[in-house]
Amino acid sequence: MPVPSALVCVRCGARQPVDHYAEDCPACRTKGVPANLTVAYGQRPGEGLKRNVPSGSARSMWRWHDFLHATAEEAVTLGEGNTPLLPAPELGLGDVWIKDESRNPTWSFKDRLGSGALTMAKRFGAKVIASSSSGNAGAAAAAYAAKAGIPCIVFTFVGSAGPLVLQMRAYGAMVVTVADKADRWRLQSLGVRELGWYPTSPFFGPVVGSNPYGMEGYKTIAFEIAEAFDWQPPDWCVLPVCYGDALYGMWKGFEELKALGWIDRIPRFVAAEVSGSLPAALSSGDSMPPEVARNAPSIATSIGAAQATVQALDVLRRSRGTAVTVGDDEMRRWVVALAAKEGIWPEASSAAPFAAIERLRAEGTINPHERCVALLTASGLKDPGPIESSLPEPPLVTGGLPDLLAALKNAYGFAHG
Repeated sequence: MPVPSALVCVRCGARQPVDHYAEDCPACRTKGVPANLTVAYGQRPGEGLKRNVPSGSARSMWRWHDFLHATAEEAVTLGEGNTPLLPAPELGLGDVWIKDESRNPTWSFKDRLGSGALTMAKRFGAKVIASSSSGNAGAAAAAYAAKAGIPCIVFTFVGSAGPLVLQMRAYGAMVVTVADKADRWRLQSLGVRELGWYPTSPFFGPVVGSNPYGMEGYKTIAFEIAEAFDWQPPDWCVLPVCYGDALYGMWKGFEELKALGWIDRIPRFVAAEVSGSLPAALSSGDSMPPEVARNAPSIATSIGAAQATVQALDVLRRSRGTAVTVGDDEMRRWVVALAAKEGIWPEASSAAPFAAIERLRAEGTINPHERCVALLTASGLKDPGPIESSLPEPPLVTGGLPDLLAALKNAYGFAHG
């Protein structure tokens, strides 16, 4: 296992102590381009390993502990990771594969962040876990805090999806609801700064990203994808993006594999957004993504931020990638298509990558022969609203077989025989 030696700025490389997990880069913030920190190690992660020999025997993402910040034995784990990578030929998008993160313990990719962050919370002796979340991140923080035996406070806002809030409460989190979204950060910041709470999520603005140790868990998505394709990475990785934590973590994972010579190239990355902050920054060439206000809230609440991060923009530029702004109607259509054609029911944000691939294929940015992996981040059970609003109510049948067949035809267009 490599030992963390510092937390370094993702933009300028300035080094901070390993316990500055609640900070960003002070130099970059002074320059008006606030940037997150990422974990640096005393030795190259994976050094000395053979490519086709698993890093460890743990039945979780911690089998890659030789690339991570703790051993599998000390990890706070619920068996996250090792999610399926599935071909999706019925979608009509060409060579597209789905990395289905809804198979994680709390049904989202945030479990990798939760495990990575809570493992270090125990090491640092944290007394309280704090998260600001509309859903997935808060549920993961609550579940892994429960596993670690540490109290957890989750700040959410009026209008968050009911099933997600119930999930946080089920894991024993002390959920606090605020009327103004900004109050989540204000209250969490007071707890972190004045009471020493351990943050797993962003809690100040402009947002730079989440807990650096939590983000290390996202590297394992890249490891699993590369391994599944026999160390021949896909041409493109397409993700729903809010603050770019998974985007940065996956890119870092591929970079580490390339440094070891396990792969010969890095995939290009696509950020599927709902605000348009990253497309605007790529177009303008600015170093800081702008805030782009929406006329109405998106149905994809987990990626509903109006401003993206430096870490996300940096990955897109380094990988020669791009960003796409996706609308509600597109996401609703792909939620229905994924469920009906591939048997996978995603939450709305998880449908955004498929809308992005469709558009980029049509315009020629992604060539017909190029392989894409779409990150499906969470289950539709967490927020059933898009399905409820997209499908008709089931018919009520009170009669016999003729009435049943008539109802099937009228409601679903199904004609027997």
